[in-house]
Amino acid sequence: MKTLRYFAITLLMFPLQLLAGTCEVTLNGSDSMKYDVSEIKMDASCSEFKLVLNHSGKLPANIMGHNVVVVKDSDFQTVIGSINMAHSAEGGYLPSDAPVLLKTGLIGGGETTEVTVNASAFKTGESYTFFCSFPGHYAMMKGAFSLN
Repeated sequence: MKTLRYFAITLLMFPLQLLAGTCEVTLNGSDSMKYDVSEIKMDASCSEFKLVLNHSGKLPANIMGHNVVVVKDSDFQTVIGSINMAHSAEGGYLPSDAPVLLKTGLIGGGETTEVTVNASAFKTGESYTFFCSFPGHYAMMKGAFSLN
């Protein structure tokens, strides 16, 4: 009985979200071209994954826009090589045929965007990179994404 009581107290101390796995993450980007996290770990039990991006800065999207794009590590160089202002801001300055697994909208200061994707696009053991596709931002705004 003592063990059961200890388990119940422990369970109440931890958010149920932790027990359910990480199927949603929120990132913050700023006018200093930085995300507040450098690693995202999605739980393998997720059927869907939701990513929320908050832009905590004040500058508009055409000057300091941010988004989050996730690609396989093996595709990263190809994708960042295709970033071009000639592509639309709505498309994250990427061509429509870029091998992108997840992409939020491009937002300016004070705005929020989110995207939910089917988690089956990600494989355990595969390496992924997340980054901002606003031209030049990927150099400072990137991190590791994994399925665990």
